[in-house]
Amino acid sequence: MLVGIFALQGGVAEHADMVEQLGAHTRWVRKVEDFDGLDALILPGGESTTMNKLIDTFGLRERLARAVGEVPTLGTCAGLILLSQIGALDVDVKRNAFGPQVDSASMDLSWDGKAVRAAFIRAPKVTRVAPGVEVCSRLESGEIVGVRSGKTIGISFHPELTGDTTVHAELLDM
Repeated sequence: MLVGIFALQGGVAEHADMVEQLGAHTRWVRKVEDFDGLDALILPGGESTTMNKLIDTFGLRERLARAVGEVPTLGTCAGLILLSQIGALDVDVKRNAFGPQVDSASMDLSWDGKAVRAAFIRAPKVTRVAPGVEVCSRLESGEIVGVRSGKTIGISFHPELTGDTTVHAELLDM
């Protein structure tokens, strides 16, 4: 299995390490042709404004949107924001909803009934979910931090930083 890690900015290496730990191969995606032949795609966390500028600078928006429609895709943190912006997830997202970087935290939460260890770093939250989008994870306060629609998963948190493979394994199983 070949998993593309969208590699313009953000936590690329951590996702690649996790996917390879699960037995898949990775390709760092930086050019239009890098999307070819992928079995899955990961949009990592980072800074969504910077990612958007780089996507447009390198002419990747159309090919990225097409790839997300073709293969199972996981967006973490800024990747969740990008998925909502390109129309791949019909959700609204509030950036930096959990405060500045100094308020970063790790916690256990539920993902479809399984315990997941999650790190939140300037994380977004989902403020609206359209019909057909499944809520997979919430904080105890009720805020939505994980969704799935078809073969697209969006999460507010960073399991690649805690070593929790639950969500990545689900992506590979799709």
